[in-house]
Amino acid sequence: MPIVIVNCGALAEGVIESELFGHEKGAFTGAHYRRKGKFELADGGTLFLDEIGDISLKTQVDLLRVLEEKKIFRVGGNTPIPVDFRLIAATNKDLEALVAEGKFREDLYYRINVFSITIPPLRERREDIPLLAEHFLKKFARSMNKPIHGISTAAMALLQQYDWPGNVRELQNAIERAVLVCRGREIQPEDLPLQVNEARESAAGRTLADVERQHIARILQETKWNISQAARLLGIDRVTLYNKIRKYQLKPDSPR
Repeated sequence: MPIVIVNCGALAEGVIESELFGHEKGAFTGAHYRRKGKFELADGGTLFLDEIGDISLKTQVDLLRVLEEKKIFRVGGNTPIPVDFRLIAATNKDLEALVAEGKFREDLYYRINVFSITIPPLRERREDIPLLAEHFLKKFARSMNKPIHGISTAAMALLQQYDWPGNVRELQNAIERAVLVCRGREIQPEDLPLQVNEARESAAGRTLADVERQHIARILQETKWNISQAARLLGIDRVTLYNKIRKYQLKPDSPR
């Protein structure tokens, strides 16, 4: 079964209709051939609409009609085409607030909100940051063919300290930028975006060593001093962690 993904936030209003519904040859200037839209491509499978909160009221009406009637018309066409797909939608916006403001249709909201999953923002699940950061590091180091093998403890401390208002996408962009500018084999604090380093500088005048010490102490406390687990979350090996513990004179009862 097909899984079709559409990033609604990346499509301009004049493009999204053709992208979703497809078009017939000659429907508009540049339409040199018939093209199926995402609704047709998802028939019998799943359509994932990312950032659904960004679509216009007109597109909301069109989407609601498709969900209710289970048929579409390509742009420039007059033949109904049956479609049947599972819809999954995601957004960073508060749809209930948009409904109250008249910016999102209430009927569409209740039509798509049959079963909802709320994913906490990245700042509320900081334990996920090392795994995500390492994943993005491997991805971009491979695509850019750069021999970068890790993220320094100091840099990781900054990543876990920053609040990430843009959530996972912002983290991904930050790691991509860091890989691009990194000249060594390990991501350093200076490779990270300005806003991440500014968060460090605003941390009540603490030194980088202070930030790193507090970060390691917090991870050790959260893992109940399970060295293997703490080292994995920090993105370092056990020997390096033991060295850091000795360097900062950390003990199980050390204040964070």
